[in-house]
Amino acid sequence: MAWVHRFLNGAYIFRHYPKPSASCPFLGTRFAYYCSSSLQKPEAAPGKTSCQRNSEGDLQGHHQKEVVLDITSPEEKPEVSFDKAIKDEIMDHFRRLKDDIVNHWIGPEGRPLHEVLLEQAKVVWQFRGKEDLDKWVVTSDKIIGGRSEVFLKMGKNNQSALLYGTLSSEAPKDGESGRSGYCAMISRIPRGPFERKRSYDWSQFNTLYLRVRGDGRPWMVNIRGDTDLIQRKNQMYSYFMFTRGGPYWQEVKIPFSKFFFSNQGRIRDAQYPLLLDKISSIGFTLADKVDGPFFLEIDFIGVFTDPAHTEEFAYENSPELNPRLFK
Repeated sequence: MAWVHRFLNGAYIFRHYPKPSASCPFLGTRFAYYCSSSLQKPEAAPGKTSCQRNSEGDLQGHHQKEVVLDITSPEEKPEVSFDKAIKDEIMDHFRRLKDDIVNHWIGPEGRPLHEVLLEQAKVVWQFRGKEDLDKWVVTSDKIIGGRSEVFLKMGKNNQSALLYGTLSSEAPKDGESGRSGYCAMISRIPRGPFERKRSYDWSQFNTLYLRVRGDGRPWMVNIRGDTDLIQRKNQMYSYFMFTRGGPYWQEVKIPFSKFFFSNQGRIRDAQYPLLLDKISSIGFTLADKVDGPFFLEIDFIGVFTDPAHTEEFAYENSPELNPRLFK
């Protein structure tokens, strides 16, 4: 009976506090959180009107917060249905699938094709609420035993995202790792109906456009392509972003032709242009080997077309390094 009671408590949390999760490939939003939380909910003592639980946020377990839930007595609890939970989740995926089919005939994102082709600038990510933070994850060298810490929260007046923490280059004492000291913020891969991977198409733009405010540290901007089709794991395109510090915002414009090809953090001898029609995610990495606190405030991240920039690719290749380009 105790297990059944926990099961019903988990179903109540599922109905009132849905959270996105990618642990279940096809039932991965409300139902996935229901599956993961229903067996971990402690029993509510009779007569109490509230209980507390710890929930893991988008900071990948680096910090946790308590959420107070108003739980009524067992006699007043609403009726729950496991079958209804599955049905609602499947219906939601089918609604999203219908929207995808309709948008395919109308145009990208439900807009006419001629409007999209004439678009000169586009905001891809902006930060105006917690739902915008849910599209990102943060990580650090703690996953390999390091001491760096990184956090992400909304900025002042909910008009920006604040990435902050402490960088430590002290190597883990595990006898294997010789280097450490990095923190990163990475966008989640967009998902469609039934958790199908999506990608961004930036082929009509030529420049990455950001509005940021930092503390003078250099950051690495990383762009990943669709790893299932055109690239292998750990391959990305990178370029530098230098923040100037101070209280003023700065606008950063990086042409896509400047991004260089790297693998596992090393620049490759053979360089390839970035394919802009299959972009899966973007990230920011700090690894300047300067121990201490840091912060980066981001207003928005977008793309635009700069008519003055005509360069297609900034890096040269030789026939010895990349003979396929010289056939």
